[in-house]
Amino acid sequence: MAHLLMVESWVGSMSTLLPAGIKDSGHEFSFLTRDLGHYLRAGTPSPHPLLGAANVFTADTNDESTLLPHVRKLHALFGFDGVLSSCDYYLPTVAAIAADLGLPGPGRTAVADACSKHRTREICQAAGVAGPAFAVAAEWDEIRSAAAELGYPLVVKPVDLCGGMFVSRVDDDAQLRAAVDRIAGFPVNARGQRRSPEILLEECVDGPEFSVETVTAAGRTTVIGVTDKRITGAPAFIEAGHMFPAALSPADESAVTDLAVAAITALGLDATVAHTEVKLGAKGPRLIEVNPRPAGNRITELVRRVTGIDLAAVHAEVAAGRTPDLTPQSTGVAGAAIAFAVPEQSGVLTRVDGPAEDVRIVEQKLAAPGTEVRPATDNSGYLAHIMVADRTPGTAGDLAQKIIDDLRFEFADGPA
Repeated sequence: MAHLLMVESWVGSMSTLLPAGIKDSGHEFSFLTRDLGHYLRAGTPSPHPLLGAANVFTADTNDESTLLPHVRKLHALFGFDGVLSSCDYYLPTVAAIAADLGLPGPGRTAVADACSKHRTREICQAAGVAGPAFAVAAEWDEIRSAAAELGYPLVVKPVDLCGGMFVSRVDDDAQLRAAVDRIAGFPVNARGQRRSPEILLEECVDGPEFSVETVTAAGRTTVIGVTDKRITGAPAFIEAGHMFPAALSPADESAVTDLAVAAITALGLDATVAHTEVKLGAKGPRLIEVNPRPAGNRITELVRRVTGIDLAAVHAEVAAGRTPDLTPQSTGVAGAAIAFAVPEQSGVLTRVDGPAEDVRIVEQKLAAPGTEVRPATDNSGYLAHIMVADRTPGTAGDLAQKIIDDLRFEFADGPA
């Protein structure tokens, strides 16, 4: 049994999936946070996931200069076998701790580069990994000049946020200015970390989006599968649903997965579960981003229901320096999908008419009456989600979306 140090975590679905995965792998974990109150907010799952922690430690996880000496002392007392997180903002910190303690894990530089969107672009472009044309700049004159050189339409995004925050398509200078100002108005992220002022501009790649779920261990990357993604909310890019496995031709699947593996190789990532996003444009697949952690938005649950492979548990195994079993199991499920109700109006939710009974619904979550709602601009604040599992290949995505579309939400000022 390994003793893992978990440094922060998400407060969403992975807050339950990762502790459960650690337990299912036969390991235990201690939890390290700068703010325990962040995990004690209304809506926290019950029983609380942190009840499974062997210990709960507090330290300033945003300051490596004081954190690393503190963790060395903890390690001397408790003897950690690995370190991990499910929160993007602390993946570089986890890599730093692993390197400092001589524990398994991906290299510090590789993780930092993967978590920095413009560094990912630069490194992968130099390695010949196909991606959109791009530029990075911090000052308005430089940003506007880069936009003129690239040509509209463009995708504008911060270099160091996640969940689709402040990512938007722009078609002219006025929209660009507004997008840049919105990003500049968010100088500190949700974990109290000061953000980079740099802005990433990218060529707008039209076409469907996919994510490739992989595990890299001992220098070898295994593709677990490809997830189909539904995007809505233009000019934002909001994830409205996912289906696993994606309904792709063998040629397209090979092209998408080869690109993802090439990106992981170019970044030098090892000892990691990764979630790599790719768009299949008219000129072939183009890299969007590489996330060196298991997928969010319940994608790991879709994978588990179809293949029997629990990527949260695999994440724990890899962090402990083990070689995970990635053999697919027969589950009787050919495809699984999740669809999200994306709010388009503001108001107080007064009623939700839930879905009709359907044996293919394996998970559902509906916002409670009294919830204050605002129009979505990123991958947070969903009104509901429905997950389905189906024995027929390629049908789960449409089924989940139909069930979501049939839900009815009423607000204080009238029905949605």
